[in-house]
Amino acid sequence: MKTFDTGIAAALLGSAAAIALAAQPAAAQEAPAPESQAQPEEAAPAGDAGVIVVTARRREERLIDVPVAVSSFSGEQLAERGALDITDVAQAVPNVTLESSRATNSTLSAFIRGIGQQDPVSGFEQGVGIYLDDVYLNRPQAAVLDIYDVERIEVLRGPQGTLYGRNTIGGAVKYVSRRLPQEFSLKARATYGTYDQAEAVVTASAPLGDIVRVGGSIARLSRGGFGDNLTLGIENYNKDVWAGRLSLEMGGYGEPVFVRVSGDYTRDKSNPRGGHRLIPGLASGAPVLDNVYDTRGALDDPEQDVESYGMAINAEVMLSDALTLRSISAWRKDDSYTPIDFDALPAVDLDVPGVYFNEQISQELQLMWDDGGPLTGLLGLYYLDARADTLFDVRIFTTFAGLTAYTQAEVDTETYAIFGDFTYDISDRLSLSLGGRYTWDERTASILRQNYLGGGSPYFGGAGIPFGDAATDFTGSREFKKFTPRASLSFMPTPDHNLYASYSQGFKGGGFDPRGVGSNAPDLDEDGNRSDEEIAAFLSFAPEKVDSYEIGYKGSLAGGRLNLAVAGFYADYTDVQVPGSVACEANGLPSFCGVVSNAGKATFKGVELEASARLGGGFNLSGSLGYIDAEYDEYITNINNTPTDVAEHRKVQNTPKWTASGTASYTAPLGAGDLYLGTTVSYRSKTYQFEIPNPYLDQDGYALVDASVVYTAPGDRWSIGLYGKNLFDKQYKTSGYTFVATDPTTGEILTANGQPIPTLGPEGTLTAFYGNPRQVFVTATFKY
Repeated sequence: MKTFDTGIAAALLGSAAAIALAAQPAAAQEAPAPESQAQPEEAAPAGDAGVIVVTARRREERLIDVPVAVSSFSGEQLAERGALDITDVAQAVPNVTLESSRATNSTLSAFIRGIGQQDPVSGFEQGVGIYLDDVYLNRPQAAVLDIYDVERIEVLRGPQGTLYGRNTIGGAVKYVSRRLPQEFSLKARATYGTYDQAEAVVTASAPLGDIVRVGGSIARLSRGGFGDNLTLGIENYNKDVWAGRLSLEMGGYGEPVFVRVSGDYTRDKSNPRGGHRLIPGLASGAPVLDNVYDTRGALDDPEQDVESYGMAINAEVMLSDALTLRSISAWRKDDSYTPIDFDALPAVDLDVPGVYFNEQISQELQLMWDDGGPLTGLLGLYYLDARADTLFDVRIFTTFAGLTAYTQAEVDTETYAIFGDFTYDISDRLSLSLGGRYTWDERTASILRQNYLGGGSPYFGGAGIPFGDAATDFTGSREFKKFTPRASLSFMPTPDHNLYASYSQGFKGGGFDPRGVGSNAPDLDEDGNRSDEEIAAFLSFAPEKVDSYEIGYKGSLAGGRLNLAVAGFYADYTDVQVPGSVACEANGLPSFCGVVSNAGKATFKGVELEASARLGGGFNLSGSLGYIDAEYDEYITNINNTPTDVAEHRKVQNTPKWTASGTASYTAPLGAGDLYLGTTVSYRSKTYQFEIPNPYLDQDGYALVDASVVYTAPGDRWSIGLYGKNLFDKQYKTSGYTFVATDPTTGEILTANGQPIPTLGPEGTLTAFYGNPRQVFVTATFKY
């Protein structure tokens, strides 16, 4: 494993040096702080007269001015809707999927406009970037961020790379926490609801002088299970989280220098999340359970435990009235211990104890120009050094006594990038933006796969002994370099209307599949051996690329009472990375293998609409509509040693054709305070969980209904709200596991005696995970 001590010191010292050098000339100036240092105007709830401010282009702008498809939700909006974590945002954003990944509570699966990644193991880069206060989270573990002390959340759709530190091919989700106020502040929030939901968040800050402030939050987030593990006697789908943030801020509020030193910590001790079997046990005859939130999985080692923490230094210095230097230095670490019982039965039919160890350092520097003239823009440098270790057993004791396939995979990423994006106002109404990025990625992998008999691997406390040679014992690296451009043209006939057209190219580097079996690599040489090059080629996969085109309109009509955003997009997606897991043989024994396809080509095209309207009398409406036609044009797979195009039988995962939401709200004075009533309906059409359609796991279209009633006292000193989520208690699948036989061309599930044919473990694995059932809770908030 790599050590990061030197890298951390270099990053933080580099940031400090840049601040110190830049601050010397700036200290003598009395120019006002740059707009990005000022306390931003709140992103107003839909229907309010306030201006929605976003930082999609790394500077604060009105939402209407930004020629990018972006949705923004203020902390107040999220509170009114009772949003609990970052996945709730996806209900109101077109063509976006955010959900907890299968058997986990805190690992995120994210898709935007058909592009994403739901495989959490090391080796696979995420297609959607998650940013916590401008710090890119390199891995999906611990990325299901709970919502507290948040200023706003922004969702950017389409490739991002010329404005952001890390290139992301599908889009980005930005979690922006609040800056500390200049005066003492205290806020407490308490929640109690069904399933023994009990939450408390306390936030406080205080000035330490004229320009120094300190503050932080501590959160206790807990809930009982939606069901039970009938074998282990514990709750299933429960929540047990402690979290906190602490920050020290200097400057800002008109000062030429702003520095924030922040740290965060989260500990998730929730029980392992067990799936619901969709078919009876094919060997034991175990029936399908009535409650979809119940499970029978018996794996409880290692004990479920997710710990994540990090620190960051964000600094801005005004070098002149027009030139601003920004530095973002960060270090993050997370450790996840998770027992995954694929078969969801007491038998060790397909049990996977696993751990993830992730660590990263990053350094970003930006130089921003804005002199009030026709040219604005930025130049940036970015560095990321990240380690991702994945270790797991695949235990199939029912197939052969104590048979285990152990995997230890470390995949390290080192990336450098230079990027820039400039906007030139050709006239008062017409603006041209040009940007580009050059990325250097190096992926280094060390992968060991070893079979054991007689029990699990020693790493997980098993009594197994090694059997045969290692199926994979590989160390290697690959480099990926790519220039990706962006261009947009924006025409604003008036300040309230924006017509734009844009082109952007996205890129995601290749890598190595940590579950690949090197002994299965083809092309033996004359001595019956495989060369390192052949094994590397077998375990690796190529980069993917997307060319994205978009036209759009943003407008404010009827004196600001109606706001619209419409976007049409077309994406040409090539060398699509499709990771998967299948039953296979490793050194003559049944096993679990990774299979990654660079599927060929796909075309995504669609339309998105977002609107909000103030109807008068306190009545407001807002909504969104997304349509996407996502199809594979070419999907090459190997059938009987023959490359075969099966595109007509494959679907794009986690990408419903239709997404929609609508919110109706009413705000009126009640006594000396205000009463808010709101309800939201969200809809998603049929969703395919994997590229191969599966009638057991795929989710038909469904709608969810939420509602809330909130009373706010005079002066906003306290409030109390009643919230209902999924009021009609809709059961809907979000993900699952499948290890049953399918036709290699059509993907049709093969059966015998009316039941699917198992491919790994005699019981058969068709296991689903479900979204939250109906929840009702009360939240009280006090401010001082």
